[in-house]
Amino acid sequence: MTTLSERAAAAAGRPVQDTPPVDGYPPAVDEHPSTMPDLGEYEPGPDDPEMVPVHLAWLRVRRDVRAIAKGEQYNGGGTRFNFRGVDTVVNCFGPVTLRHGVNVLPSAVEAEYRDTTTSKGNKMRECTARVTWLIVGPMGDTLTLQTQGEALDSADKGTAKAQSVALRVLLLTSGLTPTHDKDPDASYIERGNEAPVRSAESYRDEILDKKTPPGRLQQIGYELGNLRMLGSRVQNETGEWETLDDLGRRIYGERTGGGS
Repeated sequence: MTTLSERAAAAAGRPVQDTPPVDGYPPAVDEHPSTMPDLGEYEPGPDDPEMVPVHLAWLRVRRDVRAIAKGEQYNGGGTRFNFRGVDTVVNCFGPVTLRHGVNVLPSAVEAEYRDTTTSKGNKMRECTARVTWLIVGPMGDTLTLQTQGEALDSADKGTAKAQSVALRVLLLTSGLTPTHDKDPDASYIERGNEAPVRSAESYRDEILDKKTPPGRLQQIGYELGNLRMLGSRVQNETGEWETLDDLGRRIYGERTGGGS
C-alpha cells in the first residue's frame, strides 16, 4: 500500500521518492529550481510591445498619456482646491504602460510614523513613506527612482495611502505630466480691484508706440499668446487690417534691424 505522501506526489505529478524518510519526514523536493529558463532566443509575438530600451519605452508612455487635468475637487475645512487623484493618474498610466511593455514596481519602502491629532481632537496616525521604484522596460533594463508620500489615517490604512501618494508623485513627476490648465501668468492681480482685460486696440497702440522697446514687444507677444489674442485683427498704421501677431513681429523686426 502506498503512503499518503506517495499518493499526494502522484496526484501532483511529482516523482515518487525512492529514498526512505529521515526522522519520520519525507525528503524535501525542490519545487522552485534556482535556474531560470533561458530567454536569449525569445522572439516577441505579434501582440508583444516593441523591444526597445526602457528610456525609450518610458518616453512613449509619456507621449501617449500627454496630460491629466485637475478634474477632482477637495472642499473641506474651509479649503477648496482642484487636484489629480491617485485613481485618475493610475487609470491614465496603467493601460499605456501595458501597451509599451513597461512595469512600475516598488522595490523598497521606508516608512516613518508619528501620532497626531486633528483640530477637533481626533487621534490620527501619520505615515511618511519613501518608496524606491523600478521602471522596467520590455527588454528587462530598469530605471531606479525614489518618491515620498504622506498620509493621515485613524485606522490601519496610513501606509497604503502614503504609498499611493508616492506612486502618484512618481507618475506625474517622472512623466512630466501637464494639466493643460490656463497659465497662471496669463493674468495678474491688482490690489483692491480686478485687473481689466485689455482690448486688441490697446495692444496695437502699444506695439506702434515708438517708445515701446523690443523687449516689451516680445513680452506683448507672450501675453497675447496666453490670452489667445494673437489672431485678433486690428487696423495698422496705414489703415490696413493685420493680426496682432503679424503686426508685432513686423514692428519688432523693424526696430531690431532683423527679419520678422
